Amino acid sequence: MNAEQHGPLAKRGFLLCLLCVLAPWFALAADSSRKFTAADFERHVKELKKKVPAGGFTIVVAPPFVVIGDDPPDEVKRRVKQNVQWAVKMLKKAYFDKDPDDILDIWLFKDKESYQTHAKALFHTKPDTPYGYFSHQDRALVMNISTGGGTLVHEIVHPFVAANFPECPAWFNEGLGSLYEQCGDEDGQIHGYTNWRLPALQESIRKKQVSSFKTLCSTTTEEFYEKDKGSNYAQARYLCYYLQQQGLLQKFYRRFHANQKHDPTGYQTLKDTLGRDNMDEFQQEWEKYVLKLRFR
Repeated sequence: MNAEQHGPLAKRGFLLCLLCVLAPWFALAADSSRKFTAADFERHVKELKKKVPAGGFTIVVAPPFVVIGDDPPDEVKRRVKQNVQWAVKMLKKAYFDKDPDDILDIWLFKDKESYQTHAKALFHTKPDTPYGYFSHQDRALVMNISTGGGTLVHEIVHPFVAANFPECPAWFNEGLGSLYEQCGDEDGQIHGYTNWRLPALQESIRKKQVSSFKTLCSTTTEEFYEKDKGSNYAQARYLCYYLQQQGLLQKFYRRFHANQKHDPTGYQTLKDTLGRDNMDEFQQEWEKYVLKLRFR
């Protein structure tokens, strides 16, 4: 079905496609470990259909998300399986016990034009990133999927953090999310790899422009996003990368989550997890480590 089809036949075809991809996921949604039932998803999709542009879109229920894409149906379903379902499974295995508090929509737009056009038409906003973003207000992840699945996995992290660790500071929320912009399966665990953020961080290290870890951990949400945004993201990401490579990332997450009331920034927990009192000395070692990394 293409974007030019309208009327009863188009609606019937859209509904048939919708029902075919919904059926397998209703059983999953009814699992007792989940917050929402098959009926909840059915109601959500019914309301969602009023919003979905006519023709050319496929809807797939993939708890705790509903995915809407304008690629061919088989491609949308492939992305659901290889990106969304995989990420949910691996992130819950590694970190998260709870699903997000709401049924969230994941919009996978097939190219830049579709992404920009539909973001404006559906959400009345002009994206400030070419890749994608998570809108709390719209309860939606909005993606230009032609740029790859890395940003999608990154954004999937955020609603899980919100549900499981609502007081998580921006530096760790974004550090963890951006770690999985480039990721895969290593021995049954989600594993982040070096990515495009590395060269800029290495340049900042050479110019001695990287903040101390105490400063990074102490940043407010506004400071993290508005002051030296690129450097903050990269530093947080490669701190998480280092912890991962040392087998300490999941340990740090659990300790930080448990100690958050007493250590809201995570800095003391970071020191304890690393077993380091002298963080200036550690930072020098970390910077040398980062300078040896390569992104290919």
